[in-house]
This record gives sequence, C-alpha cells and structure tokens, in this order.
Amino acid sequence: MNGHDLENFIAGFERFQQQYYGDDPTLINELRQGQHPRTLLIGCCDSRVDPGYLIGAEPGDIFVSRNVGNLVPPCEPDDGGFHGVSAAIQFALQNLKVERIIVLGHAQCGGIRALMYPTSTASPNEPNFIERWMKIAEPAKRSTLAKFAQSSPEVQCRVCEQSSILNSLNNLMTFPWVRRAVDEGRLTVHGWYFDLAAGELLAYSNRAGGFLPMVCALEQTGPDKRLARATTA
Repeated sequence: MNGHDLENFIAGFERFQQQYYGDDPTLINELRQGQHPRTLLIGCCDSRVDPGYLIGAEPGDIFVSRNVGNLVPPCEPDDGGFHGVSAAIQFALQNLKVERIIVLGHAQCGGIRALMYPTSTASPNEPNFIERWMKIAEPAKRSTLAKFAQSSPEVQCRVCEQSSILNSLNNLMTFPWVRRAVDEGRLTVHGWYFDLAAGELLAYSNRAGGFLPMVCALEQTGPDKRLARATTA
C-alpha cells in the first residue's frame, strides 16, 4: 500500500461522512439505535467482490461474513478451535433474526483454484491455513473431477466454484438454528454466483438443478463470454 492509497481511503471516508452525517443523517440516526439487517451474506475476501458494492447496499442493509472461498463449514462441536463463520451464523439467526442467507460465490476465485491445483509455498515448518480451510470444499472438488476430469482448468474451476456454493448451502443446514428457521418458514437460503468476466449474476435453481441468470450479462463477444456460458454446476 502506498501513500496514494491511504489518501484515497481518507477521501472516500470524507465522502461517506458528508453523505450520511452531513447531507442527510436520517439513516445514521436510525442506525445509532441498533442494526436490523434482514439478510446474512456470506462472501469471499476477494478484493474484486465486495458484496455491499456489488448489490448497492446501504449501511445496515446486510450482515456480512467474508472468508477465503466464501465457505460455510459444517456445524461442529467446539473443540477449542475458533469458529468465525459459525459465530456469524449463530449471531445472525439468534440475535438479528435475519430472514434470508445468501452464499455469494464468484468466478476466478483464488481459493477454489488453490483447492483444485495446490501449489503451496508455505514452509514445512509453518502452518498452511489456506490448505486446511479449503478442505471444507473437498466434496465440490471430488464431484467436479468425477464429472469434468477431461475439461480445461478454467471450466473445472468454474464448476467447482458453483459446486462449492451448493456444498456450503448443505453445510448451512447442519446448524440447528438454520434448520429450525427454514423448517418453520422463517428463513430462506440462496446460492448466488457472480460471473466476474461476463458481469452477470446467477442464482441456483432447485427446479433447474443449476445456476440461472438473475441479471444477464451486457452484450459482449469474445472468449470470456464463451467460457461464461460453457458450463453450470
């Protein structure tokens, strides 16, 4: 990070300050009383995929948990480890009473590529947190290789990215608060996929058994568009 980055960040906060504290403080005055988001969004750490920016959310609209690969681990007993995503899910359901959970995956995910094609640079004497974390998505990797063993790495990664979203949706249902809320009709869960190359937003459809566009790509041509349409999980 250089000084120019910091100047941009400070200027950005000044614009935020002016918009929400100066021009119209109505929203901030409401948020001072507490937060009441209706959506938990589980997204990736990737700098290109900021959930609030992508969907035009205002402060207070979404409760966000971001991690490498936008993964949801299965619900497991506390074994002395740290469970950041699990804690976010529990807080969102028990304290915030959210009405929906969205798992937002994306194309060109570095975490999924590391899962599919490991190239660890970690020292043998150092922990490899990425490799261990991405094992959560091993079922997605296995299903991808079983069906697309002869496909290109690009297609394999896209399939695994989408399959990993479904794996996370399955893992969500292992949390008692999630399962109970879904069964009682108080909660819905959704799998979304942002096609970074095409500029398209897809959602998983149980009826279709795959991802379908919610917001179609703008008209374009070229190899990126052809790849974007090549396959669905």
